[in-house]
Amino acid sequence: MSGPVVNIAELSADERLDLLEQLWDSLSKSPSEIPLTDPQKAELDRRLDELDADVADGSPLGIPWATVLEQIRTKG
Repeated sequence: MSGPVVNIAELSADERLDLLEQLWDSLSKSPSEIPLTDPQKAELDRRLDELDADVADGSPLGIPWATVLEQIRTKG
């Protein structure tokens, strides 16, 4: 790997956050290249199965924003 060498310790907090954002953006351009652990794969499969089951029984997908907001307000 070649390119500019950056001494992270010399960067300001804003510069490190900018670098972090640039790294994240570069990774998000090719998500298939980011390896998943077996537990992560299992959790994604579980969530997809749950979603498929909800769709099959006619359950609505997700929770409406108004309901979420009401739940937040009543818990406070």
